[in-house]
Amino acid sequence: MKYINRILKINLLLIVAATLIIASCNKGLEQFTETPVVPPNGNALGETIAATSTDSLYYRLITKAGLVATINNKAATYTMFVPDNNAMKVFINAISAGKIPLQAPDAVFSGFISAYIPASTAVGIVSYNIASQSLLSVNIPGTFPNLQYPTILNPAPSVSALLRLTTFPSTRNGAWLNNVPLTAVDMAAVNGVIHHTALVVTPPQRFLWNRISTDTGLTYLKAAINRADSGTASPGTLQGALLNIGANLTVFAPTDAAFRATLTGAIYKALVAAGYPAGGDTFNTASALASSPTVFSNPALFGVLTAQTVKGIVVYHLFGNKAYTNNFPTTTTYYPTLLNGAIPTHPGVGLTAVFGVPFVSAATVKGVGNATAANIIINASPLLPDPVGTSDQNYLNGILHKIDQVLLPQ
Repeated sequence: MKYINRILKINLLLIVAATLIIASCNKGLEQFTETPVVPPNGNALGETIAATSTDSLYYRLITKAGLVATINNKAATYTMFVPDNNAMKVFINAISAGKIPLQAPDAVFSGFISAYIPASTAVGIVSYNIASQSLLSVNIPGTFPNLQYPTILNPAPSVSALLRLTTFPSTRNGAWLNNVPLTAVDMAAVNGVIHHTALVVTPPQRFLWNRISTDTGLTYLKAAINRADSGTASPGTLQGALLNIGANLTVFAPTDAAFRATLTGAIYKALVAAGYPAGGDTFNTASALASSPTVFSNPALFGVLTAQTVKGIVVYHLFGNKAYTNNFPTTTTYYPTLLNGAIPTHPGVGLTAVFGVPFVSAATVKGVGNATAANIIINASPLLPDPVGTSDQNYLNGILHKIDQVLLPQ
């Protein structure tokens, strides 16, 4: 654990997080070379969508949101991500709990939008899929981490009038908005450009800590974060960062079973080193001590599971940016974690993704000290949402992936 013991100034990691908080949602818009799409007398975005028969249901949602005038303003420039009618039908079928069958006439879906989707929900979805600049597909980079692009959606105007939720368009391993494939790009309008998405991309509603603190399969991670924060004053806590609207983090979240296995082994080694006899009885003692998340609040173990040690392990599971699995490399590549704020030369963790059609079918993350890579528990079906999804879970301040091992920094 030599790397962990070298974290003499571990709170620097929270300063890094605080810097991200200041810079992420309010980050200045990355500038691209603007390319005139059509002559000035062409159709505006709303007019273009209204004239496209396969986008009629999304146009109904735009109307419900009261944003037609906004996107028809030819003095402004926008990029819009638009789900076509098929994508809208899948969305409405899901939110109606199947009461609107996929085979229903378009008029039924349109009527559902008008009658049952609240205007505030429509505003959130449409605004989250609009960015205040024209972004042609040729200008969407394939770098990792991928482009952070502010939308026009302000999730907390009482916090700041300048706050914006961001989306993450990418051309790495295909073409995506967040982790949703783009099906068509560069539909031109006089005041911007339209890209079509395979599914409706909805804005996040909760914070990372909301998921971690309520998920019955992440009780050890919650306890570890509380232990790591012991003795640290707010706002310099991990919990504070996981609750901050401005952060863009990725959490690789070990399951309870993963923590039990790792802690049992670590406690067993510590007991043997302290003079307990090697063998089944000592292993059973270690197993019992690790059988509950209260292991992190057990005073008898404070000498082993110090707040500093636990904090070092937790931050090794955090990135300072959002990392969707579809943006992972297809050959193992190492990237820094928040642990690098205290140990700049640390190699980080190795990421790998395997693609199906079109979604990621498998993904791994490897700690330097792990014999094998941890598996990201991929959603049972694509884009399974919070609070039951296990990979690419999108929150107001980051992404969460459940993994089946605790990552070890050395």
